[in-house]
Amino acid sequence: MTPLTAITATITPEAGEYRRPQIALYAVYVSVLERQGLASVMLTPAHSQASCVALLRHCHGLVLSGGEDVDPARYGERARPGLGPVNPARDEMELAVLQAALERRIPVLGICRGMQLLNVYLGGTLYQDLPTERPDALGHRQEAWGLHAHEARIVEGSRLATIVGSTRIRTNSFHHQAIKDLAPGLVEVARTDDGLIEAVEAPDYPWVMGGQ
Repeated sequence: MTPLTAITATITPEAGEYRRPQIALYAVYVSVLERQGLASVMLTPAHSQASCVALLRHCHGLVLSGGEDVDPARYGERARPGLGPVNPARDEMELAVLQAALERRIPVLGICRGMQLLNVYLGGTLYQDLPTERPDALGHRQEAWGLHAHEARIVEGSRLATIVGSTRIRTNSFHHQAIKDLAPGLVEVARTDDGLIEAVEAPDYPWVMGGQ
């Protein structure tokens, strides 16, 4: 049987010809998993939490996708200048399925927002907007696909180093938020030259990783 992997998606308001909410997810998430022999199931804010958790029970892993900013209320802060759009319904859905995935100890991969949500769930905080809070940082929001915007240093001996086969990597960069206070239970496994965390792992779980 082909392994199933759940991917979280968002809802865009008033989209399309009829100006009605639509489920949105970049197709590359699905195609990359397909190339690894994995079939995808989408979990969305249009589902009830009960439905999302029920669907997840049939899946062998969870991908937390990129997207809107995490609501700063989730980590005890008020909105600051530069905060982008938030989606409380998505936050609630993803936190519920992340909890269910961690309880089942299935693999979890958080990408961009997904890594930030993982950090928040486990008790960490975020820079709400790098240009205003860390103006000394490298350019972490490139304008075109297919570029490698900066390098990251990978911790030797980490799972990520094993996967990449190196302790240095050039990577794309499409984020204006980043981890500020690293959550207990996470360890950083990659960092850029400006000091920002680019990837994390959760050593208390069999396979939990996040990357910007």
